[in-house]
Amino acid sequence: MARAAQKDSKTDTGKKLSNVSKDDLLKYYREMVLIRRFEERAGQLYGMGLIGGFCHLYIGQEAVAVGMYAAAEKGDQVITGYRDHGHMLAAGMDPKEVMAELTGRIGGSSKGKGGSMHMFDIEAGFFGGHGIVGAQVSLGTGLAFADFYRQNGNVSFTYFGDGAANQGQVYESFNMAQLWKLPVVYVIENNEYAMGTSLARASATVNLSQRGASFGIPGETVDGMDVFAVKDAAERAAEHARSGKGPYILEMKTYRYRGHSMSDPAKYRSKDEVDEVKATRDPIDHIKTMLQQAGVAEDEIKAIDNDVKAIVLEAVDFAQTSPEPDPSELYTDVYLEA
Repeated sequence: MARAAQKDSKTDTGKKLSNVSKDDLLKYYREMVLIRRFEERAGQLYGMGLIGGFCHLYIGQEAVAVGMYAAAEKGDQVITGYRDHGHMLAAGMDPKEVMAELTGRIGGSSKGKGGSMHMFDIEAGFFGGHGIVGAQVSLGTGLAFADFYRQNGNVSFTYFGDGAANQGQVYESFNMAQLWKLPVVYVIENNEYAMGTSLARASATVNLSQRGASFGIPGETVDGMDVFAVKDAAERAAEHARSGKGPYILEMKTYRYRGHSMSDPAKYRSKDEVDEVKATRDPIDHIKTMLQQAGVAEDEIKAIDNDVKAIVLEAVDFAQTSPEPDPSELYTDVYLEA
């Protein structure tokens, strides 16, 4: 599948550097490296049989979650599908809790009952990964309705993929969101292949940013491999939604390096294609180049890498040693006591 050319020139990088602080560069680099190393280790644990069920890794898409969260404010909500580990880490959740949830332990964010696809942390404003394709879109729209009803100034960031973009409930949600001018930003993480079929073969129209045009919802296409392009677009979209103008659509052109899930060999694309993306568009390499051009010493970058490695190893140890939930946990958190 042909991919649109991405802006990644030295001139473009120079412009970004003039508007970005060294602290921001280091912060986003650290957050993206944490997601990458965490997911790599999660893949290893899955291969060892320590993680059961399905496991969808976020490797390659790190700039989307990190860039979007950089534009969020306290009280905003995030909801996504089953590729959710990276979003939880970008939200600032403890990697130990996320990894323990993957291994089904009591120390997990959902006490080991959610697993890879159904993690939640309401205190962090993370309203879950959801296993049913597209289900989170209507739920995220509901979160935005609650914000609208309460007039609290918050925004619902509702994520879904290119595969879910053809689901009927997406358009029902678009209609209601625009009708009532709900404060929601719909983020389409277009990694090009959904579960394994290219967008061009599955969709009559491939410009997903315009999927809300018939409802009057504005949208734009963003380089989802560039954390600063993501952040800039997120700020515009959030301001639109927060100011009472209604929903906004961001199509993030990104790419996942692994298969749809750990059980997917990804034979529908060539190794050369994946290698090309890694070599020319990798989001972590991109920001590392910016760090180097900003004069950040290699030792400082390595120190971050080593610190992240230690954090992930600690998370793995915690996930393997945390006890399994007591059987009585089956009966907790089923109903809300009021």
